[in-house]
Amino acid sequence: MLQKNLSSFVKVGEPVEPRLSSQPKGYFITATGTDVGKTFVTALLVKKWRDSGINAGYYKAALSGAELRDGKWVAGDADYVKRIANLPDTQEQLVSYVYKEAVSPHLAARKEGNPVELAKVRDDFDAATKRHEFIFAEGSGGIICPIRYDACDSYNASGTSQKIFLVDIMKTLNLPLLIVTTAALGSINACVLTVEYARSRGLDVRGLIVNRYGSSGNLEMEDDNICMMQDLTGLEILAKVKDGDTDLGVQPF
Repeated sequence: MLQKNLSSFVKVGEPVEPRLSSQPKGYFITATGTDVGKTFVTALLVKKWRDSGINAGYYKAALSGAELRDGKWVAGDADYVKRIANLPDTQEQLVSYVYKEAVSPHLAARKEGNPVELAKVRDDFDAATKRHEFIFAEGSGGIICPIRYDACDSYNASGTSQKIFLVDIMKTLNLPLLIVTTAALGSINACVLTVEYARSRGLDVRGLIVNRYGSSGNLEMEDDNICMMQDLTGLEILAKVKDGDTDLGVQPF
């Protein structure tokens, strides 16, 4: 059942002052799907926190589709955030598992023979929290992205097949969620389904960030979609980001 909270409704165009109930030590950034722009938004988040004097860092459990540069495989998402936010961390510190092929992480891991282990994810994330006081952890793809899904004839040492989804990573890191969405046609459905799936898994969703605001050329539609997403989820729009923005446009929350 959709959770409605009309008291939190905010008219589009009015400034939004985030009213988060408690101050976390980081956020997990997921999105309503692949190519929604969560890496772009995550980079702005890390940059804003660091520009505000907060020692913020970045972490990603698994990345597929690495880029070959000068004979070295580079985790493009992490490298982008590192450059934009001026992070000192190495690639090995930013990402636990880097896969070459641009497919879902579970398939890339199966093909390349280096499947994700939650123990390593936990250890690497804990190390990141020791280097930084606030961590933005970025997910892979959308919220139901499979991270490890052993083939029927592939078993681990215990004799059982392992299945790890992005939700398992979220629960391992134990951070509240921020969901990146667009306001384009179809965004209401994708946003509400993502929020409801997260809530059904017991995850703490703190708010929404709209990316590519205005890019459709139809602001009437986008503003109405934003109103609908707020109303149907009861969540606040914490920021609205346009293509090419170099600043998040709001203060740390």
